[in-house]
Amino acid sequence: MLRNRSRRRVVIGCGGLAMGVLLLLAGGLYLLQRAYDGEVERVAGAMPSGGGRPESTGRGENWLLIGSDRRADIPSMGSRADTIMLVHLAGRGDRVSLISIPRDGFVPVPGHGETKINAAFAYGGPSLLIRTVEQLTRVRVDHYAALDFGGFVKMTDALGGVDVTITKNTYDPMHERRWKAGRQHLDGAEALDFVRQRWNLPGGDLDRIKRQQAFLHALAAKALDTRNPLKIDRFVRAATASVSVDDSVTTGTLRGLAQRLLRASLMEYLTAPVAGMAERDGQSVVLLDDDGVRALSTAVREDRVGDFVTRNGAANSVDAVR
Repeated sequence: MLRNRSRRRVVIGCGGLAMGVLLLLAGGLYLLQRAYDGEVERVAGAMPSGGGRPESTGRGENWLLIGSDRRADIPSMGSRADTIMLVHLAGRGDRVSLISIPRDGFVPVPGHGETKINAAFAYGGPSLLIRTVEQLTRVRVDHYAALDFGGFVKMTDALGGVDVTITKNTYDPMHERRWKAGRQHLDGAEALDFVRQRWNLPGGDLDRIKRQQAFLHALAAKALDTRNPLKIDRFVRAATASVSVDDSVTTGTLRGLAQRLLRASLMEYLTAPVAGMAERDGQSVVLLDDDGVRALSTAVREDRVGDFVTRNGAANSVDAVR
């Protein structure tokens, strides 16, 4: 019964950390025009070359966004994508759909057989990861962006910290932090530990994704409410130092993205449908629901994500998380 439910369920409201910062960055660049454009890193060769890619349907725009958690305690984390999201901007301009793909999703990676999807980034950088996602979804990726999570420390501190609400006391043995139930004010270092935790959380990575979303919600609210020009300057500088995009993304591209986001009436968060957990070659992996992924991908290609959401899920609150 539980397995059948998990195969059918789409979790809305999970993920979004990388996209949210990109959106804030786009908004900041829109407001500040070209002032910080030169500080945004462009990645040459990020987009795949050659044939075999899905054709563009011309219905909306799709970005592949990754977050990389570069940790001193686990140096290898810098070579793998910690958060992977396919973001669809509806052609009508009325909604933005952020689709998280579990980083441990067990999928075919071109030239490497079946393995965890985040390994594609380690094997061949953004180009191979994009090909992997396109092969999985048959959705053409128009642009790529990556975020170094370490930049959240400076971004959070630039705004004077953010507030989140935690539902239950919990202890994180990896970072030796105790979180008390109730409203918590987080500085940059605390925020980074907050979005990293998965130990001692009932849902593991799923609860961590919800924490990331709650933090993003708080960060965005604080940034949009800030009127102090010095804080805004520090925040945008921290963001530009943490984000890289493919070399076809111009200032105009980011400005256009910001304008579309300002016009959107709905931003929704989804997770690719999951069939369950399993073990492959001694590693814990996530098995995706092939039928569910196919249906969701078709909805993206046909610019009908709203219909898919109506049939399969409901919004997830970020006002309070575990």
